[in-house]
Amino acid sequence: MTDASVPHEEIVVQAPAGAMSLVPADSIAGRALVTVIAIMTFLAALTAGGALLVTQASREWRASVSQEITVQVRQVAGNDVDAAAQKAGEITRLQPGIGDVKVYSKAESQKLLEPWLGSGLDLSELPVPRLIVIKLTNNSAKPDLTMLRQALARDVPGSSLDDHSLWLDRLAIMANSIVFIALMIFVLVVIAMIMAVAFATRGAMAGNREIVSVLHLVGAADGFIAQQFQRHFLRLGLRGGLIGAVAAAVAFVFAGWLAGAFSSVPGGEQVEALFGTFSLGISGYLILLTIGLAMALVTGVMSRVIVFRHLRGLE
Repeated sequence: MTDASVPHEEIVVQAPAGAMSLVPADSIAGRALVTVIAIMTFLAALTAGGALLVTQASREWRASVSQEITVQVRQVAGNDVDAAAQKAGEITRLQPGIGDVKVYSKAESQKLLEPWLGSGLDLSELPVPRLIVIKLTNNSAKPDLTMLRQALARDVPGSSLDDHSLWLDRLAIMANSIVFIALMIFVLVVIAMIMAVAFATRGAMAGNREIVSVLHLVGAADGFIAQQFQRHFLRLGLRGGLIGAVAAAVAFVFAGWLAGAFSSVPGGEQVEALFGTFSLGISGYLILLTIGLAMALVTGVMSRVIVFRHLRGLE
């Protein structure tokens, strides 16, 4: 005879060693989820790697441009533009913090126009201005650009100084915009993957509904049931995440090889200037691997959360 005063104890079901998993280890749905996770990881890794390349290239651009200033000397009626350019170069050399000063001749200035106007043109009749490229030193002494600009305006008519601050601002805005867009794409990819894992988990729960309900009714701990699903989806997430991360790494290596092979063709230099050599370095490839592992972790955590929410609905 059962004593009603004896409290009911919850039966904790533990999986014996070597027991079959609650969720089938290999199924069509599982393979499809691995493919989805691999694709999402590949896209996320490509986005992150692209943002990293743009950030590195932007840092190099700004470091290079910030170490140069240019002076342009235009032709003015009654003045010898070549003599004026030499005088502007002499004035520039007197300033502290100035390193190398390169005064371009008429032929060299005309050659600078060839990428836009083409080669073989007779530019002798055109008032081509002279360009002076000035390298700044890396020491603490900085040139007083305001004083230099005033001296050039006073002593060299038709001259103008450009410290490239406008270009630096534009480069920073462009790089930050690309990184922001990449971040938004990355977030959208992660959200899409979470939704895919959620649907896959619910489908697995529906396929094993009777087993889950029976285990829940006989007192199996929610943690045991959730652990079975978490292990299953964490395993799938690891497979898909590693496949996607490795595929992204191979894509960057292949892109670097292509960039080196086609660097001499038209447009190759522009691509290299924008993205560099497509070399992520060891830290970059570690970031890709981290993204793959993070995708696996997100997959396991999301499956556990959804299973617990489903089990609470059975109570």
